Amino acid sequence: MTQTVSPWAEKLGDPLAHDVATVLKHMGGSAHQDIVVNCVAALKRQRGESVTNDLKMKIIEVFERYRDFFIKPFGENSLRWALAPGLA
Repeated sequence: MTQTVSPWAEKLGDPLAHDVATVLKHMGGSAHQDIVVNCVAALKRQRGESVTNDLKMKIIEVFERYRDFFIKPFGENSLRWALAPGLA
């Protein structure tokens, strides 16, 4: 079975960051933070991984750590996140 590698896979060595980027890509490039959390949790469950109570905090940390990849298109007070231009 051939697995498709995302264009950011090598740059995002963090598996959680890769999941976040994958969710945003499937959502058309942007989504509300809570939707991303729910979708990443679903991905993890599909793979048989455990979903811990701190997943939301970990995802917020990923958004902040990888600001070259994830932006807030409606300003810093918004909870909507997007893939940076050129990644979507």
